[in-house]
Amino acid sequence: MELSTKVLGREMYLAGKWVGSEKTIDVLNPQDNALITTVPAATKEEMLFAIEEAKEGAKVAEALPVHMRMSILNRAADYIEHRSEAYAVTISQEGSKTIREARNEVKRCIQTLRLSAEEARRVQGETIPFDQSETGENRVGYYYRFPIGIIGAITPFNDPLNLVAHKVGPAIASGNAIIVKPAAVTPLSALLLAKAFDYAGLPPKILSVVTGTGREIGDVLVTHPAIRMISFTGGLETGERIARKAGLKKLSMELGSNSPAIILQDANIEEAARACVSGAFSAAGQNCIGVQRMYVEQEAYESFKEQFIVETAKYKVGDKGLEATDMGPLIHEKEAIRVENWVKEAVAAGANLLIGGERNGAFYSPTVIENVPEHCTIAQEEIFGPVALLYAVDDVEEAINKANNVHYGLQAGIFTKDIDKAFQVIHRLNVGGVMINDSSDYRIDGMPFGGVKGSGLGREGVKYAIQDMTEPKVVSFRLGIK
Repeated sequence: MELSTKVLGREMYLAGKWVGSEKTIDVLNPQDNALITTVPAATKEEMLFAIEEAKEGAKVAEALPVHMRMSILNRAADYIEHRSEAYAVTISQEGSKTIREARNEVKRCIQTLRLSAEEARRVQGETIPFDQSETGENRVGYYYRFPIGIIGAITPFNDPLNLVAHKVGPAIASGNAIIVKPAAVTPLSALLLAKAFDYAGLPPKILSVVTGTGREIGDVLVTHPAIRMISFTGGLETGERIARKAGLKKLSMELGSNSPAIILQDANIEEAARACVSGAFSAAGQNCIGVQRMYVEQEAYESFKEQFIVETAKYKVGDKGLEATDMGPLIHEKEAIRVENWVKEAVAAGANLLIGGERNGAFYSPTVIENVPEHCTIAQEEIFGPVALLYAVDDVEEAINKANNVHYGLQAGIFTKDIDKAFQVIHRLNVGGVMINDSSDYRIDGMPFGGVKGSGLGREGVKYAIQDMTEPKVVSFRLGIK
């Protein structure tokens, strides 16, 4: 296959060149632990080299005319579009997604790059009325936005192509250099993205995709003073460690969630159940905005529970490469074991297991539990697995209070036909996004995406990432000087 000749040839993309390394990392298919290929296990010295090269790359990127940035981004999108099935197969093989889910991620990646090209023309400033001050009557001026320099991106396994594009696309659009450290278990998709930019004519040194372990190269990237921003997507504990180590630089962090859905008695119960089942179990539940907790008004609880279990039972678990499969394995058996243990803890504490709760290696069946005590791990932490929790509540007030009673606040959903109650929920839920008559698991790549509390700092979404990746510079002209 043409696009795999470099990527699967055990090389990483270092400052515009495909290079190997003495040590390697095995890339395994989580479904059966079959070896797909190996990639370099970069050393600290190789990461330092990437940073040194990126210093020059940042100058080149800033000088790159906007029309060239747009052309490069669109050519990279074209390259992926023409090879979309090969990209999807790679996503599915190295990660947890079914082939259908992987195809959707490829489509979103293409959209993200095209959005980045469009937003490149909108990195704008504005004039400033300096005569708003008495001292400014003889002054005119404006501000414009300039790139911050070098961005360090650390990306997760669950969206190994599009979440990399969400960092690389805006960085290139805004004239920055960027170094990507992809998840060690899913590096191939990020390398395929680099392949697209290599083909598209991105000048050398602007982009590096450095494969390896976090303990070997992560701290080098995070702590280096030349890195002006860290864009991280991952877990809260890792995000907090990065924040402590990073020093004086920008931080953009999407750190996960424990997303609630509120179902009121006037909702379309069948539609709510279908949406929440998809939101809970897509990508084997390894989705930061996946539905985890559902608060259902008492009058609708039994009918919603019945419909939710019916829809859950339809979910087909198996070979992620098959078209008919709805859900594949978790990323690793140890993650399935963790989910299994959390479920057992909840059941032992008095929760009622309604369906699922079975593990086979890295596979864990779609699972629904009701009446989970609030002190249980699975009620408070991000499950990141195919488990959904059901609770009955007396009214919307109780639903809001319980939905807010966790350390996370990324996204939420509410199902209702009552616009007043919808707005009550919108304004009182402590989250970054509220989806009305949709589950929390809804996102388009052009919207501001991020959360509050333990769910992170800043916002992704192309336009909003560009704002973080640039700084305003004020220019003032004093007139009338002889």
